[in-house]
Amino acid sequence: MDETGFDLTPGRAWLAMFAAAVVAIGGGSIAFTRTVWDNFIWQYFWGPVYADAYNAGCAIKDGGETLLGGSGFAENCQIAAQQGHIVAEPGYTLVSEAGYMIVGLFFLIGVYLLLKRLDISLDREFFYALFPFMLFGGALRVVEDATDAAADAGVEPVISYPFNTPFISPLIYFTVFGIAIAALVGSLRLADRGVVASAERTLGTVGGVAFGVTFGYLILLGLTVEHVAFLPHVLVIIVGLATVLAYGIYALADRFLPEINSGTGYVGLIVLWAHAIDGVANVLITDWADALGLPVSYYPKHPANEIIMNVTEAVLPAGIFEAIGSAWPFLLVKLGVAVAIVWLFNEAFIEENPRYSYVLLVGVTAVGLGPGSRDMLRAAFGI
Repeated sequence: MDETGFDLTPGRAWLAMFAAAVVAIGGGSIAFTRTVWDNFIWQYFWGPVYADAYNAGCAIKDGGETLLGGSGFAENCQIAAQQGHIVAEPGYTLVSEAGYMIVGLFFLIGVYLLLKRLDISLDREFFYALFPFMLFGGALRVVEDATDAAADAGVEPVISYPFNTPFISPLIYFTVFGIAIAALVGSLRLADRGVVASAERTLGTVGGVAFGVTFGYLILLGLTVEHVAFLPHVLVIIVGLATVLAYGIYALADRFLPEINSGTGYVGLIVLWAHAIDGVANVLITDWADALGLPVSYYPKHPANEIIMNVTEAVLPAGIFEAIGSAWPFLLVKLGVAVAIVWLFNEAFIEENPRYSYVLLVGVTAVGLGPGSRDMLRAAFGI
């Protein structure tokens, strides 16, 4: 309780910080529109989502008007930027990724405080139950990719702007996280009332059904429409390679350095697998698209991928990276970081605060499996 007699709990402090941030951003956008909104919020955060929602090469602010790449002078995004217009391209920048990391961590703390407020103990079993929601998020993102493919093919998309924005990265993380939290609270309430025998099993079932329905819809599209393909061998190869790598690393750690897995157990294996999926999918669809028979080409949307590829091409002789590609170091980085994170969550760390530990582990897994499953499924359906 502070000097005014107001009990500032962690939850209230979080809400106060959230309200202050909203007021600061909103007020700054009104008072300093060009600096705060145009050159920061719009250029790095909303503009990329807007361009992605229309499947455009970029979005361009021309005074009070927003143009899309491919129309008029906006056909060349670089020329528009050289002319002094504010240009936003789909994907991420170092600025936006830093912003999303801060926002993501802030909301993870908020989820932790919410679970604590509701006296919900997020443990290993709930982690397993939340796993299908991460696959659901990747599949749901590909549904939006399918609507873009439909528009490119001259077919009326199922959802269009602005209704597709909640399904575009990074907003889809908040969409799926909100659905998962609602399902978690609902499952616990049903279990408390004796309606269901197990909250964990109910939660996992909801996530599994959500993923199954979404994935089934994609298969239906792949089998019935021309603008979506179905390449099951892509799924087999990516899942197979990621599983071999993840389990191989997990088994080696268990044998030679068991303290790595001592705290997380099979949860650590899932973390490794999630990031292996992301790494393998990136390497294969970037450097081996022709060998896989993919109908479209892909390029990295994250600065980290692009930086790693540029460094690889600069360091290795041209003949080597032309033969084996330049994206494979990204896989090594993903696996190395995943191992370090699993190692960090040792027994002492988890026992001290299991609720916060598993909230973080859910976030870490989602950051790998969300984009990884999206890339894998997008390639598997040729969109």
